[in-house]
Amino acid sequence: MENTTDGTTGKGTDVAVKGEAAIKPEFLTTKETFHGFIDSEWQGSKTENAGEKDTVETEESLEEPEAKKLKVEPEEKNKTGKPDGKRLRGQNKSRPHTKPTTYDEKRLCLSVIRDNRECPFGDKCHFHHDVAEYMASKPADIGETCYLYDTFGKCAYGLTCRFAGGHTTPDFQTMENTNLVQAYEGRNQVKNSLSKELQNRLRKRSVAFEKSAEYLKTLSNNRDRKELQANGDACAAEVSSDSTSGEQRVSTGAEAQSCPDKQPLVKTIGPLTDADAIKLRQCEKKQVDFQDKLYLAPLTTCGNLPFRRVCKRFGADITCGEMAMCTNLLQGQQSEWALLKRHESEDLFGVQVEGCFPDTMTRCAELINNNIVVDFVDINSGCPIDLVYKKGGGCGLMTRTRKFEQIVKGMNYVLDVPLTVKIRTGVQEKSNTAHKLIPEMKNWGVSMITLHGRSREQRYTKLADWDYISTCSKLASPVPLFGNGDILSYEDAMKARDTGVSGIMIARGALIKPWIFTEIKESRHWDISSSERLDILREFTNFGLEHWGSDTRGVEKTRTFLLEWLSFLCRYIPVGLLERVPQKINERPPYYMGRNYLESLMASQNVGDWIRISEMLLGPVPKNFSFLPKHKANAYK
Repeated sequence: MENTTDGTTGKGTDVAVKGEAAIKPEFLTTKETFHGFIDSEWQGSKTENAGEKDTVETEESLEEPEAKKLKVEPEEKNKTGKPDGKRLRGQNKSRPHTKPTTYDEKRLCLSVIRDNRECPFGDKCHFHHDVAEYMASKPADIGETCYLYDTFGKCAYGLTCRFAGGHTTPDFQTMENTNLVQAYEGRNQVKNSLSKELQNRLRKRSVAFEKSAEYLKTLSNNRDRKELQANGDACAAEVSSDSTSGEQRVSTGAEAQSCPDKQPLVKTIGPLTDADAIKLRQCEKKQVDFQDKLYLAPLTTCGNLPFRRVCKRFGADITCGEMAMCTNLLQGQQSEWALLKRHESEDLFGVQVEGCFPDTMTRCAELINNNIVVDFVDINSGCPIDLVYKKGGGCGLMTRTRKFEQIVKGMNYVLDVPLTVKIRTGVQEKSNTAHKLIPEMKNWGVSMITLHGRSREQRYTKLADWDYISTCSKLASPVPLFGNGDILSYEDAMKARDTGVSGIMIARGALIKPWIFTEIKESRHWDISSSERLDILREFTNFGLEHWGSDTRGVEKTRTFLLEWLSFLCRYIPVGLLERVPQKINERPPYYMGRNYLESLMASQNVGDWIRISEMLLGPVPKNFSFLPKHKANAYK
């Protein structure tokens, strides 16, 4: 197919490049023309807004991400010096990272923010106590109105808020809207926060894990499976002899699953035992209807609470927190517990944990079960990154079947909610193992399985294998199985549903276009305008200010997560510009001009242009600001 363009684009007649999306010829352009247009229009808008503070120029120091690196011939070497055509994975491992605290030169003391209380640290305090001095050094306000004040009637950040002008009197007093404050009084919108009391107990290792201890005790008495089968008759005979002497051996949930050599004796109270009366059976656990739902995947970095709120508004049925390390949760790390937070709008919410040992995973499950509110717990056995895989977690669990079984049964023993598992097709590209693992997982007591249609080796370089997902779905029945991979339109979703899966999990598709849930439920292609997309970003920033704070630290944290998301959003091609609908997830966008300047700006893969979009919503970046995305548009082949 040939794309013919006029002379203004500088392309002339050219054959469509393999792997690129088919865009109408009149919109195609060259790299130089595209960036020249973006830069000139931006400079023009700055000139029109004379008197405003100039934004920081970032184009010189931040270059556009490189295009997809093709695999070199065996006799050649790539830039890293690696022979045999090997590429360095994880291109931005050494990217610069600036903490949001760096952007605050000197903060206002918390005692001053909270109604001018006396500072307990006295002269040793390193923060400002003089309000006038602080206000003189504070960066300029970003806007005239504060989202937190307008929504809740009160801004907890007071004078430190970057929108403080909207709720501060001339004598530096913070105002309140009594009606709004009363409306939200006693309403806890975000659940699952880590209390100081629990954090201290975790750090002192004084938290009791009674159920986990029961399970791990039976586990420590187990031998390998062959020996258990050989001793099965002896176990049965021993139980029979015990029952004749007035004592009956009681099999708890963990014992029934693992069949230990020696089980503890429990005296009966009539026909029931204490264990029978207290322990929930599998059928008595909280049930979740997973059938035919749209599941927003747990996305590291980008799948934060504000982003999940945006996706819920567009129709996501199930949401899940970002992958949390079980060891970090058990140590009471605040940053890891933040991944478990749940907004009130998330009506069907789960948390995903990662670990490689039965003891830590079982204790973590009991900790979650006793201290936070979730609808299900998910085990990550599909993470492909080396840091997780090499220690036996993530995809590594798929090759350690016995450990995997012990983890699943242990977590099931201590949980009162369903346990789900996310897996890949296997580890090696041409050696699928999920079909062997799924029948076993059914016997372990898994409530739902999610299958990503790629192996660990494939990462994202090839299309997901939906034929294999369909085969595994039949093997998993009656346990629901969700399919995951390459869903970017409602047509993709319809084809996925035809494979017989119970539901669909969407990951990159939601990052590229979060309104995909609406498209699927309404069975249409949404030619969304650039102004509507900017409103979505504005909504995300408002949710971010509510979640991370409206002071300088919160604003810059919101900006960082917004920029991470923009590294995916730039891959979206508006429906009205496509020559062939719908856009495919493995097709990269060529250089094209949008129908207006904002649409063109949102199509840029230059980091500097993402920063420009963030400045439209969160004001100018600090002087020492730097950003390089965690993810590059490196999923095309």
